[in-house]
Amino acid sequence: MTVSHCDHITTIPISNLVDKQVLIGPEQGWNDYVMRRFTLKKEGKTPHHSHPWQHIIYVLEGIGNLFLDGKDYPLTCGSVAYVPLDKEHQISNTGDGPFSFLCIVPKEGDF
Repeated sequence: MTVSHCDHITTIPISNLVDKQVLIGPEQGWNDYVMRRFTLKKEGKTPHHSHPWQHIIYVLEGIGNLFLDGKDYPLTCGSVAYVPLDKEHQISNTGDGPFSFLCIVPKEGDF
């Protein structure tokens, strides 16, 4: 069992504009999936990419965009998205403040 707070979980810089936290995963006993929190600073974005696993997204704060399979989808606090496997996608911060979201992937999707 794990009970914590995101303020006490290590932040991993992915780039100058993107940070990641692994909130729950195999180290905490959830062996099949990993729940991560990403925070994109102003103008931050993930690269365009695809991978052989699906994932789900839940937006915590800010204004952003999900580019998925050739189409743009605006995201705000409370937005949810399912990204199927092998679909090209990118998440970007389109607001002036931080853009944070939870992303849950199978454990092989967290590297």
